[in-house]
Amino acid sequence: MDTSPVEKVADRTQPVFSARAITKTYQVGELEIHALRGVNLDLFKGEFMVLLGPSGSGKSTLLNILGGLDVPTAGQVNYLDHNLTAYSDSAMTLFRREHVGFVFQFYNLIPNLTARENVALITDITQDPMSPDEALEIVGLRDRINHFPAQLSGGEQQRVAVARAIAKRPDVLLCDEPTGALDSTTGIIVLEAIERVNRQLGTTTAVITHNAAIANMADRVVSMSGGEIAEIHINQNKRPAHEITW
Repeated sequence: MDTSPVEKVADRTQPVFSARAITKTYQVGELEIHALRGVNLDLFKGEFMVLLGPSGSGKSTLLNILGGLDVPTAGQVNYLDHNLTAYSDSAMTLFRREHVGFVFQFYNLIPNLTARENVALITDITQDPMSPDEALEIVGLRDRINHFPAQLSGGEQQRVAVARAIAKRPDVLLCDEPTGALDSTTGIIVLEAIERVNRQLGTTTAVITHNAAIANMADRVVSMSGGEIAEIHINQNKRPAHEITW
């Protein structure tokens, strides 16, 4: 009997996020910085999206707004049928806690806690989480659950961060340069873990990168420049993470 996990397929008819006319400006002294300029974007259920572009193109600002870490200056963001831009601070905190997992370039692990204990920080405050051991199993760290961050490589620490993000069973996983601090070989291992979460759990996933090679594993590639979306490309020949080189 085949007991392999069923792979989930993206549903491009069902937007999880819909961003419309999103602008974001920052005032620095007398200078007004335009981080986003009227961005329209949908993120669909189960898809793997890559946001590609140079530093300063608006990728992180857009992802932070989608994930509820920031608010737009103008425009509207919907999560399913909920208007996030109308949420109070407390409602936004609850939204992030219940629906979104975040992975950043730096791991932000607690150094005096084991891998299991770092993941348990999330599972202890979440409704219906998976166990820390299960989350660490998904990212291939079953044998490292009792190790402290200092006993783990950079790639292993990042995989602990991925396990921590997915342990609450988020609907969406948002990753900001998750391989930015890693060499290519280690980065591929981390991307395989993120890919596994998307494929096996059906978690809608968006990954920010300036590395064009990573775009090869996406369902859709959103290229950004100067705070605007320059191009959206549907990848007809996506490749698994282990086939990517850079």
